[in-house]
Amino acid sequence: MNKLISIIFLFTFVGTIAQPKPEHNLQFDHLASRWDEAMPLGNGMLGALIWQKNDKLRLSLDRADLWDERKALDLSTFNFKWVKEQVLKKAYKPVQERGDYPYDATPYPTKLPAAAMEFDISVLGNVKSNELDISKGLTSVVFTSGVVFNCYIHATQPQGYFGFENLPAAQVEKAIAALVPKLIVHNYNSGKHIRENDNSHAGEGLEKLGYAKGTVTKSINSIRYRQPTYGGKYYEVLIQWKKFPDNKMLGSWTVSNNQPAILPALNTAKEEPTFWRSHTEWWNKFWEKSSVVLPDKLIERQYYLEMYKLGSVARAGAPAITLQAVWTADNGSLPPWKGDFHNDLNTQLSYWPSYTGNHLAEGATFTDWLWKIRNNNKRYTKQYFGVEGLNVPGVVTLNGDPMGGWIQYSLSPTVGAWCAQYFYWQWKYAMDEKFLQERAYPYIHEVATYLENITRLKDGIRKLPLSSSPEYNDNDISAWFLDWSNFDLSLAKFLFAAASEVATSTGKSEEAKHWQQISNQLPAFTMNETGLAIAPGMNLTESHRHLSHYMAIYPIALLDMNKPSDKIVIENSLQQIVDKGTRAWCGYSFSWMASLYARAYKADSAVRQLQIFASNFCSPNSFHLNGDQKGGQYSSFTYRPFTLEGNFAFAQGVHELLLQSRNGYIEVFPAIPQDWQEVSFSDLRAEGAFLVSAKKEKDKPTTIKLVSEKGGQLRIKLPFNKWVRQGQQLPNFTTDELGIVSMVLTKGQTIVFEEASAGGVN
Repeated sequence: MNKLISIIFLFTFVGTIAQPKPEHNLQFDHLASRWDEAMPLGNGMLGALIWQKNDKLRLSLDRADLWDERKALDLSTFNFKWVKEQVLKKAYKPVQERGDYPYDATPYPTKLPAAAMEFDISVLGNVKSNELDISKGLTSVVFTSGVVFNCYIHATQPQGYFGFENLPAAQVEKAIAALVPKLIVHNYNSGKHIRENDNSHAGEGLEKLGYAKGTVTKSINSIRYRQPTYGGKYYEVLIQWKKFPDNKMLGSWTVSNNQPAILPALNTAKEEPTFWRSHTEWWNKFWEKSSVVLPDKLIERQYYLEMYKLGSVARAGAPAITLQAVWTADNGSLPPWKGDFHNDLNTQLSYWPSYTGNHLAEGATFTDWLWKIRNNNKRYTKQYFGVEGLNVPGVVTLNGDPMGGWIQYSLSPTVGAWCAQYFYWQWKYAMDEKFLQERAYPYIHEVATYLENITRLKDGIRKLPLSSSPEYNDNDISAWFLDWSNFDLSLAKFLFAAASEVATSTGKSEEAKHWQQISNQLPAFTMNETGLAIAPGMNLTESHRHLSHYMAIYPIALLDMNKPSDKIVIENSLQQIVDKGTRAWCGYSFSWMASLYARAYKADSAVRQLQIFASNFCSPNSFHLNGDQKGGQYSSFTYRPFTLEGNFAFAQGVHELLLQSRNGYIEVFPAIPQDWQEVSFSDLRAEGAFLVSAKKEKDKPTTIKLVSEKGGQLRIKLPFNKWVRQGQQLPNFTTDELGIVSMVLTKGQTIVFEEASAGGVN
């Protein structure tokens, strides 16, 4: 089957695609019967899910910035100081009534689904094959009649394409008449809602939003739908189609927000396929950024599916990744947790693989969005915390307004510090001087200013008025601590150190000294025989889904297994997790745990977490469903709310096996299982703007190639006992007691390290 000729611009295009391979694709002999098992397509702003509902081929259509941002939380009625007063009085119900209840009691603010289109495929026979080619972002469905349905969303243009080819010549007009798309509008109006029992943690019915009825305008070859939302806002869906020679029907669609929907005319099949060519060129460049080859094919396939999803939901100009990004639930209800931006874990984990994976453009979508909402966040900081500077709500709307919810986390005092890490990473992995000056330094400086202002110095120790550890003790008053939790303390330690570093790098030496002084005033972590505790007087007493109190191990990485004192703490902490078990874990817990184990050099355990995630916590289409889909084998959570952070944390778990940036040096093959005889990766990225490629053959690391994009100090821990190096103008080097090799490279310099059986350097 030639699946590249069925719709407008889908013609055979010969291009070089380094990865992935055909075996990484999603391949079925049927259409999914649920939206969360559908074939996913996206370009950061637009998204579609391809599945079957009531014997119809259905495309669930979505747009990232479709939001209802009416306010439910009223911050004029309380603030952080008042919350502490209630905690001290042990009167927490008033806090819940003002800060938490509005989130559940009011359907908005929320992410909105757009619409759907359906095709009557009864005339086409049964489905023979259904494949998503992740190398090109193309879904193809083949029917027993020989008809082929193809669909893609253009990588950079705001439109999707669909089409049918090989329609029966004798009945082509009848077939086209049957296949004219039908627009399916969501029930945003008053009326009875029939909740689908899909165990997806769906919210209230969409009709609770109370929008006016939308208008549908039809022509012979198009449908336009205009849906009013609130406050004079609206969105439009436009679908168009056309019959083409050679028994084809081709079409396109788009979704616009607060402006009329516009589509370019459908061209004839003889014209230059420029749209398809530019689409595949974008995906070619995306996949050429990096690649991995693993002996565990379950993990390797899941990895490429995760990176495909990253390419589908992170794009310049689009918002940051929400809980479901451009794949909002299509079940008649508000999406799980309103499909919002959760900054107490979900947005952060979603961007983990961008940096080591060498996808800095995708990572920049997070910092771009955070920068865009910065002024709103500063107003929130002044209103709620009563100080100057910048903090970020833990649960937030598209435009940066707080949504409430469990306020220990939705209005946490340290969310801004965790968000600041992504400005730091974006700089450290690229070493972009302009980004440092214009974005990283001012953002980190403003968050550090806020955290200095909100803390108080007592007896030489800096204290936080109230602390918590997501989501320990859920929404109970006991979730608050009057001393630092290790979660908050990890973020504070990172933040002030980063503030000092970016100040130094921008020539502000006095300011750097100030931030270092603040950092020195922070207390030590709370540790005991169980390792890292939750907070003073609070050990991990039960299985818990959020690994927040282990932030110092990963992702903040303040503790290092190569330091003897840290090693004891890390090993005790991991043993404590094992002792408490995984019954209260969600899927993302296993993904996160893989990186924790990798940082502890426990390769087999890290790989096991990845295997469990891929086999038990994902839908057949690879979506992370939070709960254990095999009846509770590893977790008591058996529901299926789809959120993306577990998927992307999985991809970073793979990266952490292969390459780590830690405490000023990088390490190659730090956590490879003994039975992984053949492993390789190409162009993974390390802090310092180093691109690294490496190969392990017959159970031995053999070659490491490193390219220095910007030049500077390289500190690298090699996996060789003896090694030799190749390259022009080889620099002098030193080796410390940990085996870390240090040298200074010039901009663009390439150096190759090879395993040496004898005569090499120790």
